[in-house]
Amino acid sequence: MTFVLIVTLLAVIVESDQNNVKPHIVYIIADDLGWNDVGFHGSSQIPTPNIDALAYSGLILNRFYVTPICTPSRSALMTGKHPIHTGMQHRVLYGAEPRGLPLTETLLPEYLRDLGYTNRIVGKWHLGHYKKEYTPLCRGFDSHLGFWTGHHDYNDHTAVEAPSWGLDMRRGMETAWDLHGQYSTDVFTKEAVRLIHNHNASEPLFLYIAHAAVHSANPYNPLPAPDSEVAKFTNITNYNRRRFAGVLSKLDTSVGRVVSALKQNNMLENSIIIFSTDNGGAADGFNLNAASNWPLRGVKNTLWEGGVRGAGLIWSPKFQKRSRVSHQLMHISDWLPTLYYAAGGNPGKLGNIDGINIWEALSQDVASNRTEVLHNIDDIYGNSALTIGDWKVMKGTTYNGVWDSWYGPSGRGIMYDTNLVLNSLAGKALASINMAATESQMKLLREQADVKCSVPKDETIVPCKPLKAPCLFNVKEDPCEIRNLADKYPDLLRKLLDNIAKWNATAVPPGNLPLDPRGDPRFWDNTWTNFGDYSILSNAVGY
Repeated sequence: MTFVLIVTLLAVIVESDQNNVKPHIVYIIADDLGWNDVGFHGSSQIPTPNIDALAYSGLILNRFYVTPICTPSRSALMTGKHPIHTGMQHRVLYGAEPRGLPLTETLLPEYLRDLGYTNRIVGKWHLGHYKKEYTPLCRGFDSHLGFWTGHHDYNDHTAVEAPSWGLDMRRGMETAWDLHGQYSTDVFTKEAVRLIHNHNASEPLFLYIAHAAVHSANPYNPLPAPDSEVAKFTNITNYNRRRFAGVLSKLDTSVGRVVSALKQNNMLENSIIIFSTDNGGAADGFNLNAASNWPLRGVKNTLWEGGVRGAGLIWSPKFQKRSRVSHQLMHISDWLPTLYYAAGGNPGKLGNIDGINIWEALSQDVASNRTEVLHNIDDIYGNSALTIGDWKVMKGTTYNGVWDSWYGPSGRGIMYDTNLVLNSLAGKALASINMAATESQMKLLREQADVKCSVPKDETIVPCKPLKAPCLFNVKEDPCEIRNLADKYPDLLRKLLDNIAKWNATAVPPGNLPLDPRGDPRFWDNTWTNFGDYSILSNAVGY
């Protein structure tokens, strides 16, 4: 009897220790990836078998919202706060702009460091670098290989933006001249794999992989992909879309290599992996790019669903209910408290943030505490949007409405090859721990995740003209934002507009500043640098 009791107690202790082991957290963020650029949303035009393998084995986040553009999304991810509360709500941060994510903010890696995590960033930062104190190594990360600005060429690693042109590839604070000519996606993949292999699997790791892909590069070569990769896509006749496919294919392979490395270092079974875009896709030539948000409306930097409804997934053996499509409402600011909780932290200690811990809702497939999403308020652009439950209000728009349409291609009508998913690097790694989805599961989940929109032939459609009047949509029944119901439900419209006004009363002014002539790369050996840390003669910059 005593022996049985001891064995039972030991089993309980072992199980408790296993439950208390902090998970490795890997966040892979794609840049400007469209809703319809992943296979699990229904398009078969560009295979993404490694990304799809994670999606089918984990959770497909079908109501995951980001902000419409890069810097605001990344600020929300890192702070758990909406950009209107950090001054990051208007446009992106430029390389010669003397500002960054406010130093008063505590970032996700800093919170995780207090829980014992080693924090690594590979790839894009875009949250400020004009002084060293704004750069990743001073914001909670232990290492960084990547770039500071919003984009760069994938081969020569230079960024063209006002006022000039300069190299942007860093190893910590040092310029990584030696990487010139190496393809960015390969550089970041190699570094991520190296970090995983060199990590002590018994200690928690936060690895943030922020790819340049699939953001367009510089105007002289906007969609840089190896010709051998592009040549695989003979089925795509549009030249730019074919080159985009090459960029995306390299990104998908990178995801597979990272998952495989986690398996090789015995880390996969104790990992949380997130893959998402930072904003909607840059489609149909927007920013010289060729993403697809079909059938959603709009593009990057608009508040239509195509600009803010992000392609995303989360994978982890820790979830009680996996291999499903999640319809829980979620905002990118929710990742901070959610991951902090998953890492063993108490979200109640995070202070006044906007993000909500939805770990249990995701794990158990129950309703989350999030009932509304503020997509943004930009008083400079004069636009705002808010979703409460199934209802969304649109007030104003960007680009004078030029990018307010629907942009494909749809990618339907092409055979979807589940064998590619099963035989991908990620698929094989998941199968090795008995967590790969079956072919029937893949087909069912893909059907469930596919957004479909239709309008009865006899229904009269009231068009939305947000520059003239606010519009109202039921985005559950009409995710493509075709039916403007503002005239039909004026009281509901007024309620949502009142809520936007309440949000706006809490906003801080945008922190955007004029470009500083000292930031011109010409003064710094043709590199984008932390120019605010150095003195420069006033007459050299035309003061």
